[in-house]
Amino acid sequence: MKVLFAGGGTGGHLYPGVAMAQELGKLVPGVSISFAGTNSGIEATEVPRLGYRLHLIPVRGLKRGRSISDILANVPVLFDFGAALGKAFALVAREKPDVVVGTGGFVSAPLLFAAQLMGKKTLIQEQNAFPGVTTKLLSRMASEVHLSFEEARRFLAKSERVFVSGNPVRSFETLSPSRARAHFGLHEELPTLLVFGGSLGARSINNAVLSMLASVTASANLVWQTGKLDYERIKSQIAPSPRLWVAPYIEDMGSAYSAADLVLCRAGASTISELTNLGKASVLVPFPHATGDHQRHNAEALAGNGAALVIEDRKLGETGSGGKILALLNDKAKLEAMGQASHKLAYPDAAHKLALRIIALAKKN
Repeated sequence: MKVLFAGGGTGGHLYPGVAMAQELGKLVPGVSISFAGTNSGIEATEVPRLGYRLHLIPVRGLKRGRSISDILANVPVLFDFGAALGKAFALVAREKPDVVVGTGGFVSAPLLFAAQLMGKKTLIQEQNAFPGVTTKLLSRMASEVHLSFEEARRFLAKSERVFVSGNPVRSFETLSPSRARAHFGLHEELPTLLVFGGSLGARSINNAVLSMLASVTASANLVWQTGKLDYERIKSQIAPSPRLWVAPYIEDMGSAYSAADLVLCRAGASTISELTNLGKASVLVPFPHATGDHQRHNAEALAGNGAALVIEDRKLGETGSGGKILALLNDKAKLEAMGQASHKLAYPDAAHKLALRIIALAKKN
């Protein structure tokens, strides 16, 4: 059995593929797995590090704007796509995969399209509540399309081949809240706010937390991942506190999630899946420049089910927003209800289910 995964550029598009690949390795000993990506995305280093073969396809994403300059900039991109499609045909012909799995990002488009035109089984896994361009365009010819959010279904043509299976993400070893808080040297019984914005950080979130720091630590703990770009600036402006743990990056996210009663973060697809799998209440601040505004759709999917509070990035620094976060952090009953609503949206076995679907498609060849 041979499976070719196409997708990358960002971890959000790569790691679901990795999760499925790892599950396939458990279910089908000897399965041949490889990835296709670019030399500029995260896959260029991560795929070889994880022990998988990587096929490089030179392809660039389209400019999303409608200005004349954006339209003109897309002309050479379209020519590049033609060349990438030719390389994709050659790769599929050479590798002869039983199934091609697309996990999003512009690199998945030529591979999926070539495989579909060559009569190969294709499976598309869409992470976001607002499907990407590749999913929208190629879902009609896909053997199966698997969504992470029920809300995404309305953007695609009705089909019995579209399923909601969740987003395969990393799993965590969890601890009791008191033990996890002790791990960070915090008060074991106080409510705890976990803040993160990615490895580089999210400046608007960091600035908002900095402005409300004294109010938070007056009655609660704070576990704060600043990202490496803001860490030194923030460190120079805060005083040590027995209720504060701050670092540029959290290595042990399992303990961080375990310690948290409330999570303040962006609304990327992988983060959303981690929150729901763990049943965590959250305050979501969608990144306003995300492609297709997909983070807002992700956040609203949770908020619409009572699992999260959404605050726009531009409003995060307002006094009222800080008050809402603090009020929620200290409302135990509300946090518990939100956590339960969050867990109802979970798909903890997504990688396993998707691996079984890939195996089933391979058997149809």
